[in-house]
Amino acid sequence: MLLAIDCGNTNTLFAVHDGTDWRAQWRTATYSARTADEYAVWLNQLLSLHDLSLKDLTACVISSVVPQSLFNLRNLGRRYIGSEPLVVGEPSVDIGVTVNLARPQDAGADRLVNALGCRVKYSGAMIIVDSGTATTFDVVSADGAFEGGVIAPGINLSMQALHQAAARLPRIAIEKPQRVLGKDTVGAMQSGVFWGYIDLIDGLVERLKAEYGQPMTVIATGGVTSLFEGATRTIDHFDSDVTIRGLLEVWRRNAPEAAS
Repeated sequence: MLLAIDCGNTNTLFAVHDGTDWRAQWRTATYSARTADEYAVWLNQLLSLHDLSLKDLTACVISSVVPQSLFNLRNLGRRYIGSEPLVVGEPSVDIGVTVNLARPQDAGADRLVNALGCRVKYSGAMIIVDSGTATTFDVVSADGAFEGGVIAPGINLSMQALHQAAARLPRIAIEKPQRVLGKDTVGAMQSGVFWGYIDLIDGLVERLKAEYGQPMTVIATGGVTSLFEGATRTIDHFDSDVTIRGLLEVWRRNAPEAAS
């Protein structure tokens, strides 16, 4: 079985694929000092809830935007799975995505994995909206090339900054307000954060489409994207499995046993 790991700045996703289906997936807060042994104890407990254990895992693929965490995640694969992990971004790992940037190395591993994960399921030119610590808008051409994108602060980051910078503004939860006009401080903040992000998404998507000049499919993914479902006018598909689908495809392209 394959263990796919996507390490982001805020959360790290672990998912298990049995060769046919995804058996389970879990998220934990990203903490760069967490050791391979700590990961193993935590992961083995969760695997047991699905009648699995670390002994059932035979391969590992990792995408990480947190260099400090990669060492321990790599050791998790080596020590407890008995396999050298495939790490997205290493020269020996073929992602199968052409990067049309002046500095191709600037494209984050997570963004390239998302591009691959979308190409597996969708066709034509597309915009991938990934809401995490940052909200990214990535353009993928009809032939699957990564063309670049837009990076904006994530919704949680914006809420945190608002609370920390203004002494009288409380920390609030993300909720969809029924009205735009807030009648109290919390309502006004929730409206500004939620509807502000809806307009950020719709506005940037429309500008990217106009600049690109051809029909594009818009796919949304990421931890908080589901909150926007039914509120945006520009997103065609909400797909929470984009990243792990891309990681599975990376493994299939590179692991000898997957190709046999």
